[in-house]
This record gives sequence, C-alpha cells and structure tokens, in this order.
Amino acid sequence: MNAPSYFEIQADDTSRAVSFYREIFGWTFTRAEGLPVEYWRIETEGPRGGLLKRPAKTPPPEHGTNAFVCSMEVVNFDATAAKALSAGGQIALPKFAVPGVCWQGYFIDTEGNTFGIFQPDASAK
Repeated sequence: MNAPSYFEIQADDTSRAVSFYREIFGWTFTRAEGLPVEYWRIETEGPRGGLLKRPAKTPPPEHGTNAFVCSMEVVNFDATAAKALSAGGQIALPKFAVPGVCWQGYFIDTEGNTFGIFQPDASAK
C-alpha cells in the first residue's frame, strides 16, 4: 500500500507537545518504554503516529520546514483553528479556499513544527 499510514512529530518539550495535540484533536498518547529516545505512541481516529524528543536542531524561524508536513481533516476549521491558537499555536498561513475542495490553513505548534488543517467543502471558493 502506497499511502501515508503513520506519522511522527518531533518536539523539544514532549509534555508540552502532548498537551497541545491532545487539546486540539483529542488524540491519545502512550509513552513507549525501552527505546533509545523519548517516544510517545499516538492514537487518532485515522492513522497512528508517534511523538519523539527532537534529535536535531530545527531551522531558524521563517526558513520553511525541513520535514514532511501533514494536514488533519477537521469538521470545523474555525473552531479547530481557535483551539490551536488558544493552546499556544501560531498561524503560518491563514485559512484559504481550495476551490471546490476544502478550506485549508497552516499553523506552527508549540515546538516550531508546521501542520495543516482542512475542512472539506465543495462550495469553497
């Protein structure tokens, strides 16, 4: 199968990142023991993932990403965006229409990672 089925998020402060994503998306986190790095398993309503202690420095601010950016499908873009901002996230690219497909936007989490959210909407324009 050639489709994304697992994702990983890197964090400087793993407990802060766990709180951030738990609050926004309601994901469940379980600490994985016996690994050479601090690692948390993530259960979502879709693909599973992991959150790990960042092994290397991030690029400086405003230099783009050095990772594969994932977008989460949400029921209500505006409500989810508000949760992201109240949890300490920042807007990277404000909400915009992908005509006939969805509402999309990008955010920066508390660890400096970029992620997207989108709300399907065939009438978006």
